[in-house]
Amino acid sequence: MPGCAHCGRPLDIVGNQVGRRDTCPHCGEEVRSCRNCRHFEPSVAKQCKEPFADVPSDKDDANFCELFQIGEGGLHAKESRDAMLSAAEALFRKK
Repeated sequence: MPGCAHCGRPLDIVGNQVGRRDTCPHCGEEVRSCRNCRHFEPSVAKQCKEPFADVPSDKDDANFCELFQIGEGGLHAKESRDAMLSAAEALFRKK
């Protein structure tokens, strides 16, 4: 289930049916933004894995990107994954 990149709570979205002005029912942030897209990746050029995307400078604002696809939790999913990996690595570090 897709999740909001801003608050991390689940979004009740069927398929990729996200309008430009749709907002998260929990935090009120706009859903059709770069941070909620499955192509969003902070570590790549323009923070987008889609090479032909016309990427807006503000990743939080709603946009008209034709390549938008709702992601699975955006920033919070990535941060949680990174935190878990760091915790696991810490278990095996020599002191």
